Amino acid sequence: MSSINFNAGATSALETLRNINKDLNKTQNNVSSGERVSTAADGVSYWSIATTMKSDNKALGAASDALGVGAAKVDTATAAVESSIEVVNEIKAKLVTASESSADKDQIQLEITKLQEQLSAVAQAASFNGENWAVSGANTGSSGTVVDGFVRVDSGSVKITTAEVTLASVAMFDTLNAGAGEGGILGDVMDITLSSSSDQDAIDGFMDDVETALSKLTDAGAVLGSLTTRINLQDEFASKLSDAIDSGVSRLIDADMEEESAKLSALQTQQQLAVQSLSIANSSGQNILRLFQ
Repeated sequence: MSSINFNAGATSALETLRNINKDLNKTQNNVSSGERVSTAADGVSYWSIATTMKSDNKALGAASDALGVGAAKVDTATAAVESSIEVVNEIKAKLVTASESSADKDQIQLEITKLQEQLSAVAQAASFNGENWAVSGANTGSSGTVVDGFVRVDSGSVKITTAEVTLASVAMFDTLNAGAGEGGILGDVMDITLSSSSDQDAIDGFMDDVETALSKLTDAGAVLGSLTTRINLQDEFASKLSDAIDSGVSRLIDADMEEESAKLSALQTQQQLAVQSLSIANSSGQNILRLFQ
């Protein structure tokens, strides 16, 4: 039975067209954004996980940047230690020369003084971004820290992880007084003073101070070297972890572009057929009109 008040065929065709258009719009959004879950409405669970992991990955990236700053601080301190070892070796050589009975100890002391000034200059210059690990004064604190990671624990809370080094174990001096280093690993080396009256016992004592300083500088270099190794390993791990998080988030929310492409083509065809079906259903009224002609 046909009715001029209600067109069941047109209503059905219109509902079908609406559903197709709805699916088509969603598929087009998936194709344009590359994501099948781009809002919470698309999937609350996956969207929530992905949002959290993206935030964590951004924090991990910031930690990696901070790791680069820490690496620069360690490299600066390492350069100072290595330069100091070379200078102290020169002082050691001068003391050996002074052991010769005919050596001019006053002239040798002039050279040693210049080398001592060089040690102070190295320590003073070993500063990165206002932080100097070569001088364990009040301004640098008792330990040097390097941010090396960002972690989310089982309870859901987050924390920043750091690597620390005791400055007293690597600092060349305790303080710089008017540009001259005092105390610390090189304190005794800075106190070396030769004169024409210095005997072999005094020179031997200075040699012991130099050997002790060299041993401590070597230990400091080892500490800084191990910290550099840790930073490099952590940097490599952070890079791999970031890639793993990106991959995991992608699996949760990214659209399968091959599937979406096939779906888009099918929906476009269905849309065309639905429009044609609606057109046919709407033409039924014209057929009824002809009955009264």
